[in-house]
Amino acid sequence: MDISIRTQQLNDLFSYEKKADLAESHLEIVPFRFTQTIGADEIEEFQKGFDGTEFCPIADNHILENKSFTYTIFTPSSKVKRDKAIILLHGLNERTWEKYLTWAEYLAQNTGKPVILFPIAFHMNRTPNHWCNPRETLSWANVRKSKINGLCNSTFANVTLSSRLSKNPLRFYASGRESVYNLWQLVLEIKEGKHPLFKEDTSINLFAYSIGALLSQVLLLANPEKMFNDTRLFMFCGGSILSEMDGNARDIMDKNAYESIQKYYRHYFLEERFPSTSFKNDFIEQAFKAMIREDVMQDYRETFFQKACNRIRAISLKKDKVIPTLGVVKALGNISDKILEEMDFPFSYSHQVPFPFRNKSNQTLVNQSFLNVFGKVAAFL
Repeated sequence: MDISIRTQQLNDLFSYEKKADLAESHLEIVPFRFTQTIGADEIEEFQKGFDGTEFCPIADNHILENKSFTYTIFTPSSKVKRDKAIILLHGLNERTWEKYLTWAEYLAQNTGKPVILFPIAFHMNRTPNHWCNPRETLSWANVRKSKINGLCNSTFANVTLSSRLSKNPLRFYASGRESVYNLWQLVLEIKEGKHPLFKEDTSINLFAYSIGALLSQVLLLANPEKMFNDTRLFMFCGGSILSEMDGNARDIMDKNAYESIQKYYRHYFLEERFPSTSFKNDFIEQAFKAMIREDVMQDYRETFFQKACNRIRAISLKKDKVIPTLGVVKALGNISDKILEEMDFPFSYSHQVPFPFRNKSNQTLVNQSFLNVFGKVAAFL
């Protein structure tokens, strides 16, 4: 497979509005509607306390696109209901599924399992359209630069996320918690036989990239309704504790937002109760806290990974500056040697673009590396 050509072909076919037939791989991309119910009242109450930003003055709880949205599934072309599925989770500040389309197709084709592309709260199509319109966001970025002296890595691509997190860093946790509730709801609907594509008690595995890996780790640690007892997780370019991540990048968040996040979560969030009556120090919050710093709830975290080591695998990249291998090792503890493999590619890559599908000069090597990584993923999941 030529990842460059296939990415363009799939991107041309991908739609949130209608089913797409992939004749070459005997798959379909099918859109489904999701409206959150589990935890919805709690999230609504919590989000009321978040002030809007200049480009979006309304409170988060009034952003309807985040509450009801479309997700898509790559599924084998058949009317037979399936009893296995893979949920694919993306990275931070993502607005398009473009780079993930070949990933999803490969996994669906080589495992025979439907692959669910599920968006994290306030990402992908879960925001107003103008949040990702370059003409509008460029003007917002210019305003932000004029107000913060020496602002580093501020761009039209990250100004939305940067502004929102700088305004209130608690949004990071709230969105993650909302996403845990959403995945809880999705998996429950599938396991209860309420989803048209799946049989009752369908087995669910996870493939998670970047911040999606952190979300997956919290989900498995929290394990709502014990639904994830047997779930397998494969993490790619992800799995680090939060304190070791470096999101200061032109396509993730600017330096001001990154420093706000690190300061807030490494200290205030752990050491003091934030002012909210809507949340308690419950099993979801405990799971998240265990993933912030190496020295916080270390026994709880490492004991879990020790017990779950046979159903978790991870690949990190040697030149990944956003989520370095060391951060994943610190998260997993002594069992990391069994779970984690560090790889390197013979071409220029980054965390954000591990397989450069737009650069034709090294395409053979890129294709080989892609097949090497996803061959391992498919074999495990």
